[in-house]
Amino acid sequence: MRPFMPSKFPCIPGTDVAGVVVAVGPGVSTFSVGDKIVTRLDLKTGGAFAELAVANSKSTVKRPAELTAVDGSCLPIAGLTALQSIRDTAGIKLDGSSNANLLITAASGGVGVYAVQIAKLGGAHVTATCGARNIELVKSLGADEVLDYKTPEGDALRSPSGRLYDAVIHCATDIPFSKFRPNLKPVAKVIDLTPKSSAIISAVCKKLTFAKQQLVPFVVSHKREDLALLIDLVKEGKIKTVTDSQYPLSKAEDAWARSKSGHATGKVVVTFET
Repeated sequence: MRPFMPSKFPCIPGTDVAGVVVAVGPGVSTFSVGDKIVTRLDLKTGGAFAELAVANSKSTVKRPAELTAVDGSCLPIAGLTALQSIRDTAGIKLDGSSNANLLITAASGGVGVYAVQIAKLGGAHVTATCGARNIELVKSLGADEVLDYKTPEGDALRSPSGRLYDAVIHCATDIPFSKFRPNLKPVAKVIDLTPKSSAIISAVCKKLTFAKQQLVPFVVSHKREDLALLIDLVKEGKIKTVTDSQYPLSKAEDAWARSKSGHATGKVVVTFET
């Protein structure tokens, strides 16, 4: 999106926020000054890396006392992406009734840690990939099988139990569709959470040719009710946040660099104390 975003400079990056309401605009009746909230700011304008931010009430949910600000700030983009890609795109309900075989790549990343837990809530059998140092963490989140992506087995994305996948939640980058194909059921979806232009073109071609093994570019929908659901799941202890590191606002550049390194385990958080 670099040619189009940000639309102007200076730009304050960041979209996911947990904080306290200090003022409300005209017509806002669902929130009051002093309310603790979780929100997602508009991607085009950002604004999270700051002492104050302006949020749309339609994207904002009250944060219960049981949810820390750090945990709340991790939920919007990563949590919604995991929830919607599994429930809506892969078709796995969160009632434990699924018997689908699911592959989750980069399962120790910001989205992956939520995806493993949400898939297990649905009852899916989860095969996950991550680096060797995070294998035990991903197992503790519920994954049935974990592959070190640097091993031949992990590189091949092959289930240790020989299972073929109904769907792939593809959180990693630079893995071509051809690498997934031998491990897919005849009817299956590879849900690409970070699609590049080549992936979008490939997806269109497969759609036009009625291919049963589909590549599906994913775009998150910022539904307030889904964010509220995620908060309830954390509150009830059904899912948890994994935090890689925390940085004060004065060190936001370091936080950004850590996130872009691709080696963070879970979420990177920027904090500001008044």
